[in-house]
Order: sequence, then structure tokens, then C-alpha cells
Amino acid sequence: MVKDKSAQTDETRLLEKVGAQKAATENPEGDAAFRRLRRRLKRVQRKRRRLAIRAKNALGKSAGGEAKPEVKSEAKPEAKPEAKPEAKAEVKTETQAEATPEA
Repeated sequence: MVKDKSAQTDETRLLEKVGAQKAATENPEGDAAFRRLRRRLKRVQRKRRRLAIRAKNALGKSAGGEAKPEVKSEAKPEAKPEAKPEAKAEVKTETQAEATPEA
């Protein structure tokens, strides 16, 4: 048995009701019925978002990563190990020793 996807229709129906009620009343903040209706709409929206997050998390990290790719910042280049400069020893080879006169 497949569940009816009436959650979205409930949300759209509540959105229409909230819009109509808001236009009809002078002071929406003071109207208790409007406040209840708006709370119900927010509750339905939270439920829809919560279910979407659960479904995304159920796919796992590999599948979830494909939906939203990571953005690497250009300001920080990747850290590369710095090569320490080697101390150059002044070792003269035989050909260099013969070519340069020592005083």
C-alpha cells in the first residue's frame, strides 16, 4: 500500500488559506484563528524539510556528496610539504681543485 503524497497538497492548501485570511483581516497578529492557521502551515513545512533531510542522510555520504558538491576556497591553496634547502657543502672535485688556483 502506497501512502498518498498529500503533504504537499496540504501545504499548498494552507498557503492559500493563510493568504486569503491575511488579506481579509485588518490585524493578522491579533486574530487567533489566523495565528493557528499560520502555525499549522509552519508545522507542515518543518515536517517536509525534516523528511527531506532524513532522506538525504539515509543515502549516505557518497550519494549525499553528489547532490551538493563541495566548494573549495581559492584563498587557501593546498598545503604542500616544504622542502628544506640542503646545506651545500663546498666540496671541490679534483677537476675544480686543479682548475682554480689557491692563493
